[in-house]
Amino acid sequence: MSSLLNHFKTPAPTPARSLRALARLLAYPDAELRAHLGELLDALHAEPGLSEARLAGLQRLVSQLSASDAYEVESDYVELFDRGRATSLHLFEHVHGDSRERGQAMVDLVQTYEQAGLRLKPDNGGELPDHLPLVMEFASTLDASAAQGFTGEFAHILNALYAALLKRRSLYAHVPAAVLELMGHAIAPTEVPEDEALDDAWAEPAAFDGCASRGQQRADQPQPIHIVRTPRASASTPQRGA
Repeated sequence: MSSLLNHFKTPAPTPARSLRALARLLAYPDAELRAHLGELLDALHAEPGLSEARLAGLQRLVSQLSASDAYEVESDYVELFDRGRATSLHLFEHVHGDSRERGQAMVDLVQTYEQAGLRLKPDNGGELPDHLPLVMEFASTLDASAAQGFTGEFAHILNALYAALLKRRSLYAHVPAAVLELMGHAIAPTEVPEDEALDDAWAEPAAFDGCASRGQQRADQPQPIHIVRTPRASASTPQRGA
């Protein structure tokens, strides 16, 4: 079993256990995760800090993940969380984008983990330290007051993610909303800007820039080429270097 699921099974106070269950729901929905969805839902239903409406939403998410085709569930997850900035699960993507500050923020976050006596496992699935499920798992190791303060530092990102998922009409929206509710933070969806696909953001620029297109055919039509002969130099024309 993965490290997150092992951590979820470790005895813990109800809020911490619920936070771990929510972290699992945001993880990649592989066969292992889908096999344990019932356990995650049972843990959440035992949580007094979540409203009936929120639990109902989480129930619909679990039902969707359980009933849908495995390939469809996994491909939808990738399309939702890995193809756009607004729905990215990497916290610093929302704050720093691709700037240099993101690297330093990542270093600082790892140091926060290490100061708490936790180290990332080498086989962490290739996820960065700011991956939301991992950040939520770390928060679950803190006492209630510290967890509330820690999650409060990125509550605005959770609200932004919640709003973006609502805009996409995704049931995953109930997960960040549940984290906010569980941790006692206000649920206040923010305005979602037009999203730029990460694939477009990383696209290479065109190799040739600035060629005039006036008078050309459409890109999908053949383009005629006109060859103009240059007149030969006459005998009376002085040659260069003569």
